[in-house]
Amino acid sequence: MVTKQYGSSPEAADLRRADSLAREIFSDVANKWAFLIIEALGERTLRFSELRVEVEGISHKMLTQNLRMLERNGLVERKVYPTVPPRVEYTLTVPGQGLRATVDAMCGWTHRFIGDIEAARDRFDA
Repeated sequence: MVTKQYGSSPEAADLRRADSLAREIFSDVANKWAFLIIEALGERTLRFSELRVEVEGISHKMLTQNLRMLERNGLVERKVYPTVPPRVEYTLTVPGQGLRATVDAMCGWTHRFIGDIEAARDRFDA
């Protein structure tokens, strides 16, 4: 993957610009698997296998890809222990914890309005 070089200019944070870093980051983290991984980690440290159990339905490949993306963006820290077999643990970083607050708010929004959304879908599909 080729990544453009961005400065700390206001343009880099402007989601309206097609070439902004903010849009690239948003595209990376605004997917269901990333949100579910962030929610699963919460304030805990988990191993890969524990994350697979926590994030029901995620494949090995998707979990690997999303953890790498989250690590690349500085949202997840990966720690490898020199054991046989190697033990690898994942923890949210400070920016990851910040994003978790947004994920938690979206989960709260879903719980609050799920009935309204179901009713709207039923009306639409009728």
